[in-house]
Amino acid sequence: MSIDKSKLPSRHTTVGPERAPHRAFYRAMGLNDLEIAQPFVGVVSCWNESAPCNIALMRQAQVAKAGVKAAGGTPREFCTITVTDGIAMGHEGMKSSLISREVIADSCELTMRGHCYDAMVGIAGCDKSLPGLMMAMLRLNVPSVFMYGGSILPGHYHGRDVTILDVFEAVGEHAAGKMDDAALKELECVACPGAGACGGQFTANTMACVSEAIGLALPYSAGAPAEYTSRDAYAEKSGQAVMALLEKNIRPRDICTMKAFENAATIVAATGGSTNAALHLPAMAHEAGIAFDLFDVARIFKRTPYLADLKPGGKYVAKDMFEAGGVPMLLKTLLEGGFLHGDVLTVTGKTMADNLAGVTFDPTQKVIRAHANPLSPTGGVVGLSGNLAPDGAIVKVAGLVRLQFSGPARVFDSEEAAFEAVQNRHYRDGDVIVIRYEGPKGGPGMREMLSTTSALYGQGMGEKVALITDGRFSGATRGFCIGHVGPEAAVGGPIALLRDGDIITIDAEAGTLSVALSEAELAARKAAWAPRANGFTSGTLWKYAEGVGSARLGAVTHPGGKAETRVYADI
Repeated sequence: MSIDKSKLPSRHTTVGPERAPHRAFYRAMGLNDLEIAQPFVGVVSCWNESAPCNIALMRQAQVAKAGVKAAGGTPREFCTITVTDGIAMGHEGMKSSLISREVIADSCELTMRGHCYDAMVGIAGCDKSLPGLMMAMLRLNVPSVFMYGGSILPGHYHGRDVTILDVFEAVGEHAAGKMDDAALKELECVACPGAGACGGQFTANTMACVSEAIGLALPYSAGAPAEYTSRDAYAEKSGQAVMALLEKNIRPRDICTMKAFENAATIVAATGGSTNAALHLPAMAHEAGIAFDLFDVARIFKRTPYLADLKPGGKYVAKDMFEAGGVPMLLKTLLEGGFLHGDVLTVTGKTMADNLAGVTFDPTQKVIRAHANPLSPTGGVVGLSGNLAPDGAIVKVAGLVRLQFSGPARVFDSEEAAFEAVQNRHYRDGDVIVIRYEGPKGGPGMREMLSTTSALYGQGMGEKVALITDGRFSGATRGFCIGHVGPEAAVGGPIALLRDGDIITIDAEAGTLSVALSEAELAARKAAWAPRANGFTSGTLWKYAEGVGSARLGAVTHPGGKAETRVYADI
């Protein structure tokens, strides 16, 4: 493959006599004349030893580099950070999680810009690293291929498959006296048997499905578990594919159109995926200059059937879905049902419909339903709005029996306060637990509430109370849990005005979230309200709180593609 570098970014570091010092650095790393003359491809992974999600990524990055090299490119490997939610969960560390998405995107941008790389392969394994890398691809708009690092295999406990969610919920069982120390330790030791991201349809696997549905990843690459060496073939093909995109000058914004974002929202709903997708899809669209907010996501959710029977609301894990036919089989039945745009471009250089032409639906498998036989006629995730959430809210209904809830508010101004009350059973059946000042700005960082929701489930109260927050929920959360309530408390949204005993009504069928207060009463409370200091007056959390926008728009921190006058790919 021969590609003219005269219009590629790497010409600024490799071409001409004035770049002799730059080439000297590359020669120090073993590059020869041919390798310096070829296009430079940044191969970025989120490898680290913070959690099992990331420990298999370096192996896959090495194979992706081989694919780039075989196709006539010069790979340049680098790593970026991750903050792993499972370890950050339930304490102040969770404030770092969503912020890490921005740092991942920013660090990739700076590395690519600083070294003038021409294309990008990104390999991610944990929740925020997937959207973070895809955001960087859309921001830079150089030819790019994304690849998921793969899910963890299920653990086995007393004859059943288990995931990390079972351990979080076991903490609640232990607190309620339903599980002793030995049983908790036994479960802890077997729940996570090796490398890979959490196995249920939590945020990592949700965004992995998105990567295929939106067209940034090769077909089937989202499915194989991390420890399967078959993943290496997808890594090699991803490296080869990015060189083909470079030759054809196919860029992420050519692929990620409005139709592609609608396809991405469709697969989230069809899999009963993580509510976090309602943050990440608007943020990714923002990078491309496309207006696609929480209400647009909710519109797609409302029209999409729920088809994949995946944990936490269902029975199966990512490995099961892959073995049943993978993301392409789900996409195929959605396409056949008219729920998907088949004419969108993908990283194969072909359309979605072309990619799916040879896929047939297997009626003998149990994980994925055909579009005409859904688990429910509307998606597993629902958008809400009303006088308590003028800027929207989100709830995962996959697996819920009841879709309406009304009860008195039990208000807490932090997750810690709520968790303590739950652990000590200082709440009643029928309460609506409110956790506020945990939004993007107020947290800062919009923490997930998995420790609290899992404790409720472990106590057997998961569907006897509801919980609403201006923060987030883990993709592993189940129960009547409403997140992303906006405007958030920190800016004086209605959630900041609630008092214990106010009657809150949630209707996930009608899509409403309201409090039984008149406009006059809300206005009077707003007049008496004063903003709170968040306590972070320096460092990254301060910078984030100063610049972050609303959850409705993806909690973004810069003006985005719509405002830009120059794109990195064209320097």
